[in-house]
Amino acid sequence: MKNQKVIKNRSFFFLISSLFLTSLLSIKTLRKVDTQDIRISGSELFSQNDVVNNSSLNFPIRLIFVKTNLLEKELKQNLSLKNVSVNRELFPFGLKVHINSRIPIAYAEIIVNDKKITGFIDMDGIFIKKQNADEKNLNKLSMQVFGWKEKFKNTLSEIFIALENYELEIVKITFSPDGFLTIEEKDLRTIFLGFKPNLINYQLQIINNIKNEFKKNSFSIKIDNIDLTNPNKPKIKVFKP
Repeated sequence: MKNQKVIKNRSFFFLISSLFLTSLLSIKTLRKVDTQDIRISGSELFSQNDVVNNSSLNFPIRLIFVKTNLLEKELKQNLSLKNVSVNRELFPFGLKVHINSRIPIAYAEIIVNDKKITGFIDMDGIFIKKQNADEKNLNKLSMQVFGWKEKFKNTLSEIFIALENYELEIVKITFSPDGFLTIEEKDLRTIFLGFKPNLINYQLQIINNIKNEFKKNSFSIKIDNIDLTNPNKPKIKVFKP
């Protein structure tokens, strides 16, 4: 009898505890998240206000109604982030936002609605707005990109990856409004690549070979430009004295 009473008391205690905890959690999830309840990690560049101002969610908002997937998508797009994760938390209460910033490797200039916007490009060919870039390594940048559009990002990424394997020093990459690609190499000067992004790796390989040949044979001629729009028939124009 005594053991049964103890068991009943324990069961009653666990039941009350469970009900209390469930009620507490329910109250917490219905509590509203405000700006000060947002905790950011991974970057010191962005503030709580940046999270709020770059989201379509209306803060304050009840924790249970925060659409974390939507918030992640919007922050990644609007703040030019490499990645972002958003988690609801009850203890401590609020939103935990972990940010992975993009690392600029080139200056960039784009035209939006006839307005010039300056910023940067990362290894993936993604444009980063000036205010969203970490300034720590900006003094090391020597490359510029002009005419960036979303559709050119894969071509840019291929160029940047190739530069890690070749001895090329590209200082300028330019896309015309209709997509004609021109690059400028420190020694080889202006190089016309044209409209065929599927040939970019082949074209860069040829450029690297040309540069190596000039170095190996100590050519003293000065190149004006190289036309590689047809990579199988390169045309090299030199300065005439």
